[in-house]
Formats: sequence, structure tokens, C-alpha cells
Amino acid sequence: MKLSNITSQDIILTGDRTTGSLHLGHYVGSLRNRVLLQDRCQQFLLLADAQALTDNMGNYLKVRDNVLQVALDYLAVGIDPDKSTIFIQSLVPELTELASYYLNLVTVSRLERNPTIKDEIKQRGYERDIPAGFLTYPAAQAADITAFKATVVPVGEDQIPMIEQTNEIVRRFNSSVETPVLVEAKAMVPEVGARLPGIDGKAKMSKSLGNTLTLSASADEIRQAVKMMYTDPNHLRVSDPGQVEGNVVFSYLDAFHPNIELVKRLKEHYQQGGLGDAVIKQHLEECLQELLAPIRQRREQYARDPAAILAMLKQGTARARQVAAVTLSEVKAAMGLNYY
Repeated sequence: MKLSNITSQDIILTGDRTTGSLHLGHYVGSLRNRVLLQDRCQQFLLLADAQALTDNMGNYLKVRDNVLQVALDYLAVGIDPDKSTIFIQSLVPELTELASYYLNLVTVSRLERNPTIKDEIKQRGYERDIPAGFLTYPAAQAADITAFKATVVPVGEDQIPMIEQTNEIVRRFNSSVETPVLVEAKAMVPEVGARLPGIDGKAKMSKSLGNTLTLSASADEIRQAVKMMYTDPNHLRVSDPGQVEGNVVFSYLDAFHPNIELVKRLKEHYQQGGLGDAVIKQHLEECLQELLAPIRQRREQYARDPAAILAMLKQGTARARQVAAVTLSEVKAAMGLNYY
């Protein structure tokens, strides 16, 4: 689904694990769309601390402390809590109850076949020692999405299987009760692509891989990150023709530079030869400095009053609980669990 197809009737549900400050991958993948969407339709933004604990139970303080950090990133990029409901996942117990019902609609083998789960199990080296909470995360995510009757979920391409499994659960539930109450959701993948490569050239920018550039990065950190970025290893001399495909710097220019025609000309020049890596990196650094400076400044301003941030989260969480409680009541009634 494209951003241009979103209407005022749509409901958005998205969020982030609270395991660290957000980075440019989050920004291009979802955050900048969230800022646009909050003026078009109803939007719920989930601080996924409960989900983060599925593989961070031994480091729960990191998860707790980063709730505030992720909230600061939301505000810094322009998300307005008066337009978007920002809430803490673990403080909405209705989600946990919904997930417990949904687990009866999915098999262990189906969970293990989920491509997203398979990739993440491999990445973490779990083999068969998989935390049960981690394996059953698709059911928990289905609860997050359906509790708010979300019709659209902005995700990266690698997360599409999670939305597909949510819709499987929705269909199984609706077909097993007399009165269907759950709503299927569509995935909205950013047009620029799902995976922004890490600054080290790896396939994906990821907190766990340590190859990110955070939204709160200083001017020096931005400069150093751009210097470290991979280009074309065979582009040894300025006069040599360069490769654009797989070139991290051009991937970032495509994602962030506002002048599409300039980037096109730079690509053509680079491929013909006569354009040095230092020049394209300079264009990228200037672009990122301009993008991140105001975000960093707003974040610093909000961080001066953590009590105000917590009050905002308390209000948003209360609002989210009201909505989730209605859905839970409808689900229980559909299953005949309304005994009195």
C-alpha cells in the first residue's frame, strides 16, 4: 500500500523496540512517513518494551531506560502526541490477553516457518534454544495490530511476513466465531526500499550489528560515519569508472538527498569516471548534517523535561488502553466469554 492511498478512514499501528536510540534506518523506513500520516488519519505508536524483553530479559534495565529515549526520538522528528497516540506496550495488559487467545490459532511449526522469525533466530544464533516469547512474537504482534483495528502497518520489506501471519490469525478467528470482529491490515513499505544498508556496508542498518547512525548523532559523528562508508572497492582512481549498485554512499543519497536530479547526475558522472569518492561523500555529509541538526536540537530541548515526557506517555497509554479494552471485550463476547 502506498502513502498516497491512505485516507482519513485508515488506522495506523506501528512502533519500535526500546533497545536503543533510533537511527537513520528507522527514519527512512517509517518515521518520516509517520509524521505525514498523523495529519491524515488516526495513528497509534507503540513503544515495544514487552517485545524487546523477549530477547533482552537479562538486560531489562536497558529496555526500560530506552522507553524514554525512543519517545524523545519520536518527538524530535516531529511526531505530535496530540495527533498520534504514543503508548507503552507493557502497560496495556489487554494486548497480552489477546495474544494468549491468538496463540490457540497458530501452530509452533507455522511460527517457525515465518521468514522474519527464521532470519532473526539465525542472526541471534539461537538454533533450538529459542525463548518461547521470541518464537511466539507473531501472535503478540497480531494482538498489537488488531487491538486497535489497524488497517495499515508501516513496515520494512523484511517484516511483511509478520503482517501476513497477523491476517492469517484474523481470518482464523473470524471464521471460528459467529460474529467476525477483527480487521485485516495492509503493509505499507517505504518506496525508497526496506533496508538501509549499515555504514559498514552490511545488508541492513541494525542496532544489534552496531552499524548505525543515530538520529541524535553529533556533527562529528556524522562526519566520521560518512568517512567510513563503503563505496566501490574497485574505484581506485578518480578517473576510473565507478559502480553505483551496492555503493553505500549512493544508497544513502537515494534515501535522503532532496535533489533527485543532482543524485542522478552524480551517478552518471561516477559511472563514467572522473568523480572521486570524496566528492560524493561530501554531498552526503552536507545532506545528513542538514537533516539531523534540527532533529538533534529538538531532542535536546525535550530531554530537559523528562517528567513532561512521562506525563505524555501516561496520557497516551491511558488512551490506548481504552481502545484496546473495547476490542478485547468484543473478542471475548464473540467467543462467548461474557458470562455475566
